[in-house]
Amino acid sequence: MMRLFAVLALLMASPAMAGDAEPVANAEMEAIFAADQEARQGGVKDWAAVSRADAERRARTRELLDAGALTTAEDFYAAAFVFQHGREPEDYLLAHTLAVRALGLGMAKAEWIAAATLDRYLQAIARPQVYGTQYSRFPGEPANQGRYDPELLSDTLREGAGVETLAQQQAKLDKMNAPDDDTK
Repeated sequence: MMRLFAVLALLMASPAMAGDAEPVANAEMEAIFAADQEARQGGVKDWAAVSRADAERRARTRELLDAGALTTAEDFYAAAFVFQHGREPEDYLLAHTLAVRALGLGMAKAEWIAAATLDRYLQAIARPQVYGTQYSRFPGEPANQGRYDPELLSDTLREGAGVETLAQQQAKLDKMNAPDDDTK
């Protein structure tokens, strides 16, 4: 009788325990994120082809979002990177929202992408970036950060978001703009 009672108790508890299980990251989103990052590795790129593939990844990620298939911090973090590689202000704003959601679910490393997506969104709407995460270089011109309000945030806030300090950003720019040294 005790054994029957124990088995019944376990069976009744199983659904409750299953409901409390940690959600599992979406494998398709992991693959999309891996492809997004792989497209940016290595040397010279066919950026038109990368842009087309980025659009396909954003479309599929949007479908996963709309279907409720993304539920974990890892899912939202990966989706933030995919949308950060968008073309429209709305892509960057969605990327920022996804990064903030990943943070809310406990993923501390999402701080940097939250800052970077905010900067990218601000630049896309013709406002100055505030963290200083965005750098660009056009042929024949030095690398720069575009419009930037470095006074709005302190270095403490930057560091808290996983962003380089102003001095580190300047050193990075200096290195990007240094002439190539072929004597090494």
